[in-house]
Amino acid sequence: MDALESAAASGRAGAKRDRLARFYRVVRFLEGRPEGATPGEIAAFVGVSRRTAYRDLAALEEEIGIPLWADGGRWGVDGRAFLPALRLTLAEATAVFLAARLMAKYADAYDPDLAGAFQKLAEALPGELGRHVERTLEVMARRPPDPVGARHLLLLVRGWAERRVVELTYDPSVNQPGRPTRTARVHPWLIEPSATTHALYLIGFDEARGAQRTFKVERIRQVTLTAEHFEPPAPGTVETLLERAWTIIADQGEVEVVLRFDPAAAGRVAEASWHPTQAIEPAGDGGLTWRATVSGTIEIRSWILGWGDEVEVLEPASLRDEVAALLERAAGRYRAR
Repeated sequence: MDALESAAASGRAGAKRDRLARFYRVVRFLEGRPEGATPGEIAAFVGVSRRTAYRDLAALEEEIGIPLWADGGRWGVDGRAFLPALRLTLAEATAVFLAARLMAKYADAYDPDLAGAFQKLAEALPGELGRHVERTLEVMARRPPDPVGARHLLLLVRGWAERRVVELTYDPSVNQPGRPTRTARVHPWLIEPSATTHALYLIGFDEARGAQRTFKVERIRQVTLTAEHFEPPAPGTVETLLERAWTIIADQGEVEVVLRFDPAAAGRVAEASWHPTQAIEPAGDGGLTWRATVSGTIEIRSWILGWGDEVEVLEPASLRDEVAALLERAAGRYRAR
């Protein structure tokens, strides 16, 4: 990238940061005025033209999903738009920051809602912690926006929060080439992030399948929020189901996986709790046998392959054969070169 391109990229990132900061100031200004404010008053407070103030109000509704009201030339924020303010201790605010930081690290696109949460955290955290949040915002602002994905997520979150059925069009062909898209009516039970795949997942009841299903949010092509409500599952149902999952997928049959780790890997395996059901049996040569009962083998297979030649699948036989075939194909590819 030459100097001109670098300057242009820096200018675009700066414009995004300025726009985000302006949006935040507009919302805070309106929050403090239950009676609303005119676009002229908003423009004067933020330091922009009336035309820009109108554009910002439209963007807050259409791009970010902030519910605004307009009456008699005055604009305001719907009182139900925000949750009550949290009074966090330094330790609590830091814990929230670390969780959000993990989300920001794995996000592929700019997320205005995550950025807004970071902006509020920056105000609550003292000194260097607050400045670090501001620097995180600068990094996030360089990522390309995904307005369609953000809108889909907002509708899914509303369905989850309001217990409303959503209709979605899902495209499984990214992972399974040739499979057509399908339409599903889903009861949103949970939206869960995965650090393994750097993605968000919708977990809910699929009416057509008559069972719980997991949908990768990035593969959802269209979302409609219906007026129909659903009864949530019994308390603890989703959490119990997720305990079986390796990371996210909890709608597969339970399988006991037994692995044999070499001495070189045994210490690293033993120092972490990889799954709630895991059991470890030390071996005489310094290695160990590891076992757990998980929901299917799709997700744990990638973890096993990550250990290379330091692990051997003992059970189930189907997973052992699958991993062996994958490794043979990989070895053949390297031998061919």
